[in-house]
Amino acid sequence: MQTTVVKNADDKKVPLYSRTNPFHAKVLKNVNLNGTGSSKETRHIEFSLEGSGLSYVAGDALGIIPANDPELVNALLEEMRWDEEEPVIVNKQGGTLPLKEALTTQFEITLLSRKLLQGAAAFTENEELQKLISDENADQLKEYVYGRDLLDMLRDFGPWTATAQDIVSLLRKLTPRLYSIASSFNAHPGEVHLTIGAVRYNAHGRDRKGVCSVQIAERTQEGDTIPVFVQPNKHFHLPESLETDVIMCGPGTGIAPFRSFIEERAVNGTTGRTWLFFGDQHEATDFLYKDELEKYQQDGVLTKVTTAFSRDTEKKVYVQNRMLENAKELFAWLDNGASFYVCGDKARMAKDVHEALITVIEQEGGMSREAAEVYLDDMAKQKRYLRDVY
Repeated sequence: MQTTVVKNADDKKVPLYSRTNPFHAKVLKNVNLNGTGSSKETRHIEFSLEGSGLSYVAGDALGIIPANDPELVNALLEEMRWDEEEPVIVNKQGGTLPLKEALTTQFEITLLSRKLLQGAAAFTENEELQKLISDENADQLKEYVYGRDLLDMLRDFGPWTATAQDIVSLLRKLTPRLYSIASSFNAHPGEVHLTIGAVRYNAHGRDRKGVCSVQIAERTQEGDTIPVFVQPNKHFHLPESLETDVIMCGPGTGIAPFRSFIEERAVNGTTGRTWLFFGDQHEATDFLYKDELEKYQQDGVLTKVTTAFSRDTEKKVYVQNRMLENAKELFAWLDNGASFYVCGDKARMAKDVHEALITVIEQEGGMSREAAEVYLDDMAKQKRYLRDVY
């Protein structure tokens, strides 16, 4: 494939790397941030961008082109008694790869969809599957695909008349995984850092693993290379003025972009105040980047750190609870023009933080609920209330 190039200041040709032409970044560091006894594994991973011409700003994301778990790929080959060397077509241009390589690097095998099951039904006489894909069983189908993968489908609905190519042709392409960048390019020129929580759980009688997060946690060593690209995020960035106060709310791996924000503000000599809300399970084992944060507090870069460790108290305490406890000061910051940032789980945490914010504004601002919502909407329009949620 021909590489697109641009010229840098020295008139040297530099590859222009992207989602379709990722840069193979060398792993400089890969450590577990959690302490012994934690139920979590959160990796801090550092990549070299030397020679890539890539750069980023605080708030951007890094895309990783992942590879599927070899154990799952081998289980699929064994279940179907497929020849791992059999060539299969992997793109619209008719390009081929050996089956094992194709299943490892090209296709999504950990997620099921209605479309996949409907397509697969043509290759089996299994009555359960025929019943499941019927219109009247839409709810049951939705329930079945949740938390199951290709191996489950192949085990549950055989015997199959399909060839390896038949099944591969039904699969979606393996998509890149995006992670908030956890470093400032100005603080770490030629590097990019990520904070990735390893996803592991048991469902339907089998242990499951996050495709990319467990690849990083279990199969990525220092010195390895990983295909990456920078994904700009124009809607989540620091205020232009160095004098603006900033409040950041990021439990767990949601701290990632705020590490980049804090580093950036340290490098830029920001005069505005900085307040971080951080939460996790246990302070002793799950206080991510604790030493760094304490140093930034000592140096005056971080004005305030408010923590919520949910499993350290009899009653679970979360970041939204801490916001309500600090309502008076929090509203004073907001009313003085502070920008408020949230990073994390959209369905629960970000929703709860949003509700807490409205309550803080309502109570401390002496407003009605409706007026508080308008106040927060106005902040969003002014780009003072920004969310990076997933």
